[in-house]
Amino acid sequence: MKTLYKNIALFVGGSLFGSAGVKLLGSKDAKNAYTHAAAAVLRMKDCVMNTVDTVRENADDILHAAKDINEQRAAEAEAAAAEIEDCAEEIADEMAADAAPAEA
Repeated sequence: MKTLYKNIALFVGGSLFGSAGVKLLGSKDAKNAYTHAAAAVLRMKDCVMNTVDTVRENADDILHAAKDINEQRAAEAEAAAAEIEDCAEEIADEMAADAAPAEA
């Protein structure tokens, strides 16, 4: 019997607490607090999006700079290969010129 009264008391207490909670959550002051919290979240979202945009722009700048560096290195390597090829041709021509009078 004691358990029955305890369960009934807990049910009634919970119902009263729940009713008071619903009234409290629906009050004008609570709605004002929700509005301020939502406004703070929107301001935070704007701040985060500005930061994301800045990071994205910096990443784009880094990407373009890296591509430019790679293009420059490729051009330098190509120029060095062309220079080596020209030197090899000159050496081959000199060797051919040196070898030609000896044969004659």
